[in-house]
Amino acid sequence: MLETDQHEIPFEERRYRNQKLRRRGIFLIPSLFTVGNLLCGYYAVVAALLGGADNFDLAAKAIGFAILFDSLDGRLARLLKANTDFGVQFDSLADVVSFGIAPAILAYAWGLRGLPGDAPGAYHDLAQLAWVCCLAFLICCAWRLARFNVQGMAPGGSKYFIGMPTPAAAGMVAALVHGFKQPLHDWHWSVAWFLLTAGLGALMTSAIRYYSFKDIPLTRKQPSLSIVLLCLLVGVIWRYSEYALVIMASAYAVVGLTLHLVRFFRHRLVSRTA
Repeated sequence: MLETDQHEIPFEERRYRNQKLRRRGIFLIPSLFTVGNLLCGYYAVVAALLGGADNFDLAAKAIGFAILFDSLDGRLARLLKANTDFGVQFDSLADVVSFGIAPAILAYAWGLRGLPGDAPGAYHDLAQLAWVCCLAFLICCAWRLARFNVQGMAPGGSKYFIGMPTPAAAGMVAALVHGFKQPLHDWHWSVAWFLLTAGLGALMTSAIRYYSFKDIPLTRKQPSLSIVLLCLLVGVIWRYSEYALVIMASAYAVVGLTLHLVRFFRHRLVSRTA
């Protein structure tokens, strides 16, 4: 016989082969969620390029699902003990697409497509501003991811990120697009929108600490009240997503910045009185 009979293989060798195959499957699971993250980012880019309120909303939702996949792949990798250097790099490359390129293109298209074309000169100038601001967002996203791969979390544990996380910055763009649906029709709001996009890029590369939520023991038994509150939060997001997501994204960005300013002025006050 050309093929080796299964019974002729020693039991220990068969068990080793089966364990090796199962181990490979375990390592593939987080990568599948990373692929889902990348797929959502690609879909968001295509939908943003198509334009229209419905497509902009679909692009924003795709970025939201990319955030979900990104949070799950890391947690699964830690839970299954399947962390690899390849997975880290693959995740970062997917994040550049989903949280850098996709929101930058979405912000550019959503802020320009609905403007009136009765002032070509002003439109050209605003388009240049949009180009610079959205490019700055993308560069800051890539910078933030590269810095995280080298430096990791803030010193003293995994409770805080250094700089605004890229999913949070992309989520801010997606939440506002999903909340307002229609593209901007006023020049003043468009200018504010593109400056906000650049500001989110600045927050990503800043030294401001943002809470990571990684110290929450999701694998342990939780109090019943926590589960009830979580279910209520999911229900509110499902029913009133336009309002809830904007409030949550804005609160996360503002709270981190506010706490940083409080620590800064407190430190200055202590230094003066010392």
